[in-house]
Amino acid sequence: MGCSLSKNSQVLQISESKKESTNMSDDEYVDDVVCKVSDVQENDMKAFDLQDVGKVLVIRQNGKLSALGAKCTHYGAPLQNGVLGDGRVRCQWHGACFNITTGDIEDFPGLESLPCYQVQIEGDNVKVRARRSEVQTNKRTKSMSKKHPNNNEHYVIIGGGPSGAICAETLRQEGFQGKITLITKDSYLPYDRIKLSKAMDVDIESLQLRDNMFYSQNDIGVHLEKEVQKIDVEHKLIKTTDGTSMNYDRVYIATGSTPRTINLPGAKLANVVVLRNYNDASLINSLLGSDKHVVILGSSFIGMEAAAYCSGKAEKVTVISKTSVPFQEVLGNAVGAAILKLFMEKGVNFIGNSGLSTCIGNAEDKLSEVELDDGTKLKADVCILGIGGTLNTEFLRDSGITLTGHGAVTVNEYLQTNVPNIFAGGDIANAPIWSHDNIKGSIGHYGLAQYHGKIAAMNMMNKGFRYCGYGHFDDVIIRGNVEDLVFAAYYIKNDQVISICACGMDPIVSKYAEYVAQGNKLYRKDLQKDPLEWTK
Repeated sequence: MGCSLSKNSQVLQISESKKESTNMSDDEYVDDVVCKVSDVQENDMKAFDLQDVGKVLVIRQNGKLSALGAKCTHYGAPLQNGVLGDGRVRCQWHGACFNITTGDIEDFPGLESLPCYQVQIEGDNVKVRARRSEVQTNKRTKSMSKKHPNNNEHYVIIGGGPSGAICAETLRQEGFQGKITLITKDSYLPYDRIKLSKAMDVDIESLQLRDNMFYSQNDIGVHLEKEVQKIDVEHKLIKTTDGTSMNYDRVYIATGSTPRTINLPGAKLANVVVLRNYNDASLINSLLGSDKHVVILGSSFIGMEAAAYCSGKAEKVTVISKTSVPFQEVLGNAVGAAILKLFMEKGVNFIGNSGLSTCIGNAEDKLSEVELDDGTKLKADVCILGIGGTLNTEFLRDSGITLTGHGAVTVNEYLQTNVPNIFAGGDIANAPIWSHDNIKGSIGHYGLAQYHGKIAAMNMMNKGFRYCGYGHFDDVIIRGNVEDLVFAAYYIKNDQVISICACGMDPIVSKYAEYVAQGNKLYRKDLQKDPLEWTK
């Protein structure tokens, strides 16, 4: 059973609510009446103060009240202004979704889940109990498994972007105890590239999704500045450009794209740059100044966001576009014209239906001018190229993995390629698009890349159902979540456990088999306080 890129899969979360620790002192919690039952109607959600600690989001759906963190964990949007769906709330800014029962993040962008608080109804009062630190931070990191010394499986993730990062985390969150290796040719740990075109003057530490300690503590090996040269699918071997190689059991490929450059006279001059990684952004920022002229080729999202950032930090900013308005092919003329008006009001110049023919340098081989298709020359101290990208899949050409004509990796709804045990996602995946009748396409989108990483990780684990025991039962006690395929079901006859079925909770069934083989019996009373106590 796999998790597919379908409407239903978007509400799956293979996890369970974080359990409150019994050794936490009372002052680490805060509890108080936050509202009246009548204050929150069916299918409504409102934010209320929990004393002076912070706000909680109270939701009523199907007659049940839930309390969660009040802000989206991505960029902090107030979720009371979001959209309440069937069992989850969607952020109004960038579309991140959270389960209203557990707080788990189900769709992206973002990393963290929401804290989920205890709700108690006292008459007409709604009382909420929460860990003080979670109310203050409004975030919750899902618990991670560790590598088990006897588990020799090796999962390799190729690509250190948002998709690869989420894949690694999801594997640990969903119980994978083998070895995880993440390979990236970047010089830095996975970071939020989206911010680069919006703020080029930030430190890399503020962009990084996780720090070194996080990867170390969760047994995720990260290899920086390492590039994969070839995947030998016959011998299940990954070879890198530095001459090293490693075996794998399963692979997730999410190598993204490389910015396109221009094949024009002067294109290799200093200060003709692309904007893809942190070093690119830092270089562009260093070239700006009140006397500088910036030319941007391309009216893509990156190009226009770069123009917005440079405006006010340079004497003149000019966008050169092959279309008459920005985003014309995506948003149409009317919306594009409205956006253009906003940019021009901010001092950005725009030259449509044009392109570059030549980059002209000075005596130091640095850019000094650009010439347009019609012969017009513009002063230019820096030229930023925002004309799309080329998929980083050339190393797969002779691997046997099916690629499209433009280099995308063909995958099914489970993000599996045609080669067993190899998955792909993010920009490079030619994957079914649920909202487009499952017609396949490759989409360069940050949130979708993260979602691909989650779905791929869940399918890489290839979860199975374990069963031990025999007999007809008259009751079932379930620990975990059956819909999410992480559970242990205890089948009971006359208050005695006669069998166990489990998924995603190995080795609990094997422990039960050994438990009864040694002459022990398990009863209902043994499960009342903690269904796992007997395993200890």
